[in-house]
Amino acid sequence: MNVKVFRMRSGEDVVADLIEETEDSLTICNPIVAIPSGEGRLGFAPWAPLLNGRDAPVTVPKDYLVFGPLDTQEAVVKQFEQMFSIIETPSKKLIM
Repeated sequence: MNVKVFRMRSGEDVVADLIEETEDSLTICNPIVAIPSGEGRLGFAPWAPLLNGRDAPVTVPKDYLVFGPLDTQEAVVKQFEQMFSIIETPSKKLIM
């Protein structure tokens, strides 16, 4: 994963997996927005909750950004990876 933070013109700080960057746009996946939750803590919510599918790529024009893509705090990267990493469970085998 290539987890980055972006500040949108709307004032939102968005954390997402950067898939592709061109001269004019960024394609991101699994965008979440940071929401202050009191006592210096941050919570996260989907940035575009009505997307069809959790992994749907979103293309954002660069002129919609104030800054980014930038590296974010390691704790944020770890939380993002926990939220969106695919967990594989081993198949159940019976011993006979």
